[in-house]
Amino acid sequence: MARLILNPERERSLLRRHPWLFDSAVARLEGRARPGDTVEVIADDGAQLGRAAYSPMSRIRARMWSFDTEEPIDDAFFKRRVAISVGRREMLPELRGRHGLRLINAESDNLPGVIADRYGDTVVLQLSSAGANKWRRAITAALVTATGCARIYERSDTDVRTLEGLEPVTGWLHGEAPADGVFVIEDGIRCKVDVIDGHKTGFYLDQHDNRRLLGGLAAGKQVLNCFCYTGGFTLQALAGGASSVHSIDSSGPALALARANITLNSELPAARAEWQEANVFQALRELLIQNRRYDVIVLDPPKFAPTASHAQRAARAYKDINLSALRLLNPGGLLMTFSCSGGVGIELFQKIVAGAALDANRDARIIRRMSSSADHPVGLAFPEGEYLKGLLLQVD
Repeated sequence: MARLILNPERERSLLRRHPWLFDSAVARLEGRARPGDTVEVIADDGAQLGRAAYSPMSRIRARMWSFDTEEPIDDAFFKRRVAISVGRREMLPELRGRHGLRLINAESDNLPGVIADRYGDTVVLQLSSAGANKWRRAITAALVTATGCARIYERSDTDVRTLEGLEPVTGWLHGEAPADGVFVIEDGIRCKVDVIDGHKTGFYLDQHDNRRLLGGLAAGKQVLNCFCYTGGFTLQALAGGASSVHSIDSSGPALALARANITLNSELPAARAEWQEANVFQALRELLIQNRRYDVIVLDPPKFAPTASHAQRAARAYKDINLSALRLLNPGGLLMTFSCSGGVGIELFQKIVAGAALDANRDARIIRRMSSSADHPVGLAFPEGEYLKGLLLQVD
């Protein structure tokens, strides 16, 4: 096994169990290692620190598989780690029996670069690192054993793979595509999931609890859902008794699937749903001109700042949409506003929204902070895993 030797005093993050090792921390590689190979990580003083997946193309030069210097990284290792990750969800009553569920949350489940989402008897697997990519077969077999799933589809087509020197990979790894498609049932609402071309693995499982929250707030309310994608928030608002739900997204195919999802749930009042294909920034400004007003507004935009270097540009975008939304709210209205940008922390996000409220001349108070549901845990030593943050505001 090749040995990755660190520069002096660069082992501190690993001693705190952070799973990433950046290129600047590495002095040299002793021996030969290809992308994804397991290497021993050695401190400058010769101390053994653990075993990691080597990635020569990435700034994250290695991702730790194990801090146990004797643990073999083999098929049995992945079988254990996958079983443990799946078992963690079964231990939590709120997740037990849930139809749609994240089974593996990458570094936070001690499997760097591995995402696995379950939709009923279908699992969607995403491998974003060189190490995860190398162990595809073992991870797939471990998922079949741990879940008994009928099929696994790979969606390893994220942009971050290019940073690892990896090409996009998609396709069925186990089983075949179901004849009628893949579906998820969430709090009684049935949605079709586009696992092949949809965002992420096809559905935003991380927003489960927040969609349920909206359903409990929507009765009799006029709701505006921005960046609605396939209508998850919209459907829950309708199920919760909203008097109307106006949903906006720039993607025609996503809106088409959202409309189809309403037809899958005949008990929902489809006539109360208004769909608009438009640029959300422009659409919000036009709604202000039209003097439209709403009781509840949801802002769930895509990632504006993947890293901190994008934060300034992202801040302008977040302020723009929140400023418009605050002006569109009726007195006493509610704003559910989110950021999934890793480069924008919760303190900065709150500061941006506070600035928007000041410019809108609206007083507002935070009545709840929102985040991902419990199937998206965040490793205590890996704060980078906490990407989704949200504020529920009541606005005067």
